[in-house]
Amino acid sequence: MSDTQKPDFLQAHKKAETFSRYIEVLLHASETPLTDNDLKKHLMIGKSELNDALAVLQERLSHGVLALNKTASGYRLQIKDSYSGLIQQVFPERLENLSQALLETLSVIAYKQPVTRTDIEQVRGVTVSSNILRQLFDKGWIIEQGHKDTLGRPALLHTTKAFLDAFGLDTLDDLPPLPDLERLKSLS
Repeated sequence: MSDTQKPDFLQAHKKAETFSRYIEVLLHASETPLTDNDLKKHLMIGKSELNDALAVLQERLSHGVLALNKTASGYRLQIKDSYSGLIQQVFPERLENLSQALLETLSVIAYKQPVTRTDIEQVRGVTVSSNILRQLFDKGWIIEQGHKDTLGRPALLHTTKAFLDAFGLDTLDDLPPLPDLERLKSLS
């Protein structure tokens, strides 16, 4: 049976397999994540063909050490989380320790945005260090966007795409749900 005589679904699968390999090559070669539009443009394919190819790539990667991850900036390949212990053991310099205060501040901003510095202090119950905010700005994880319509017009803080990318999130909806604090209080 020639290629022209093969059933359509076999040709479609072969096409998806080929495009999945092209996507994998592009993701390996790219220094930044690639969006749906980037991939469609570079491969000259439509949305449906892209989705089929991504599904094939996801399936093929499920048997290896890499994972296809979609973040706010696009798709990227990364080593599966189950290998993080090995990476930290062999390459300890890659481990970045984030302080509890920095993580708490970032969490308040991520879950409650837009927020002011005062809002963060009310939630955390302590003064926010300028150093912590500076670290978050330096990493590109937060930005000032607008001002609150109150006395002094304090800046409103928001998270950025860089924050989503750093934590492997596509959107803020991918953040884990907050625990039910009232229920937790009743258990103690």
